[in-house]
Amino acid sequence: MTWFKLAFVLGASLTSSFTTAQPSGTPSASSLVAPATSTSTTLAGTAFTGSYDGKWRPQLHFSAPRGFINDPNGMYLDATGTYHLYYQYNPLDTIAGTQHWGHATSQDLYNWTNQPIALAPNNASSFIFSGSAVVDVNNTSGFFPNQTNGVIAFYTIAQPTEQTQGLAYSHDNGQSFIKYPGNPILRIPGDVNFRDPKVFWYEHHWVMVVSYVLEFTVGIYTSPNAITWTFASNFTPHGLTGNQWECPNLVEMPVEGGGGGEDETMWLMYISVQPGAPLGGSIGQYYPGRFNGTHFEAVDAVARIADWGKDNYASQFFYGIDVATGEQISVGWASNWQYTNYVPTGPAEGWQSVMTLPRTNYLRNATRLGYTLVSLPHNIDVVRASAPVVGNTSLGNSTLRADLADGDGAFLLDVNVTGINTTVLSSSASVNFTISSSKSRESITGGTLVATDSTQWIDRRNIRGWDHPFNTGRFSTSFVVTNSLDFQVVVDRSIVEMFSQRGERSATLVYYPEELLDTVQVGTKGMNSGARVSVAVYQLRRTWPAGVVYPNATMAGMMSERELVGEGMWIA
Repeated sequence: MTWFKLAFVLGASLTSSFTTAQPSGTPSASSLVAPATSTSTTLAGTAFTGSYDGKWRPQLHFSAPRGFINDPNGMYLDATGTYHLYYQYNPLDTIAGTQHWGHATSQDLYNWTNQPIALAPNNASSFIFSGSAVVDVNNTSGFFPNQTNGVIAFYTIAQPTEQTQGLAYSHDNGQSFIKYPGNPILRIPGDVNFRDPKVFWYEHHWVMVVSYVLEFTVGIYTSPNAITWTFASNFTPHGLTGNQWECPNLVEMPVEGGGGGEDETMWLMYISVQPGAPLGGSIGQYYPGRFNGTHFEAVDAVARIADWGKDNYASQFFYGIDVATGEQISVGWASNWQYTNYVPTGPAEGWQSVMTLPRTNYLRNATRLGYTLVSLPHNIDVVRASAPVVGNTSLGNSTLRADLADGDGAFLLDVNVTGINTTVLSSSASVNFTISSSKSRESITGGTLVATDSTQWIDRRNIRGWDHPFNTGRFSTSFVVTNSLDFQVVVDRSIVEMFSQRGERSATLVYYPEELLDTVQVGTKGMNSGARVSVAVYQLRRTWPAGVVYPNATMAGMMSERELVGEGMWIA
């Protein structure tokens, strides 16, 4: 960021304007301009029905009832224990385009209720891009007299000639918003790549991190009231640059076994890179470090990649989770800008893209790696069957098979190996799995070569329902194995996520099979005689009801879909 831009921001005008630009991370705005006949400004407060019965529709990952979604936005936990997920949303098509903020709520991050659209563009040629939301408990903004649960949403106002930062506020716990008449609250005149504000409270003031996208720089601003902002510092290029830096996060993270002192918690700068991932397209990277309220300093300039798959982008952390709980929780967008507009779910089932599983996150000082972001499925017991379909606590050098044809296409493979002795282990020692369809014989394969420096892989090449030039088939990572190995694989109709070594590695991949995958086979070979191999396969419970899913179950029970549409409340 040049000194000229900095000087202008500090004295920026607060005039408001809106028109068109590209959704966060897309390569071109020209193909995404809303039609002149668009009526998107009427969609704030509109809710949509949808069906979650399609063969590719995930049963426990969040997806919108219809249309296209991408970045998670404005995620916060309110005082009642309700999680709010907003997200980039084009309800008018199944490709990126007229971007709104969709909204859903949950008590457990698996069972979701679709809510009405929270934020819509002011006119047919503007977009509401990515951002964040906070709860202004102390009414620092002045928007919430006699209220402790007022919500402020911060978002990018996208125009052909400029991207600026705006805010909207809610008196009804995030259900509906009033746009601040003084928008934009932060502006760099003429900059069309200035976006994605992430705001949080730090001790006695608000902090915003926002991306100067093409300069590979994150700006840090402070404010006493969430309205007037002062430049504090920049976080300059570290790690991968790619072509764009987007969707920055700055969050205080617990450190496993911190034991008090300055290492009990650290701060994490999380940045999304698009394009420029090692395997092409979109990726997230992160930097552990220190933050003093105005300046962030990373422990080093190493590029720590958040996911060794290809389909986890723009992850966001929930606001309102106390670091003293020992975790933070994130959700990412499970897709890749190289092919997200071309996947088959839109034409076939009327929806496009899902979110990752909710993930428990904290930092671990890992062997040979230093501070590493741990990522594990958050409280998956909510949806896991109490008993495994099959299980074996001493598999040895053998094979286990599970038939899951009577399930909903969602299941969990859990593998733990202890007692590994790398000094006597065969060089071919491995734990392998095949997840396949009993009807079409399609499969996803993967596993781990168990050695001092282990290699783990996953392969989606034998999925035949869809293909694309950038639909990379094989992925691998490596890590250190001493005396134990573990991994979990979560399968959910058209998305697979793999978590290894107590969360030190994770991989996310989407796939679109001709038939549901319904069989799991696990095999081990070359393990030393003292190794103990434990394998279990669990069904995962469907969280979306069958048939038409309504935004409000109470109202749906009272009125037919035709009556609801006739009342102008919901759109099917």
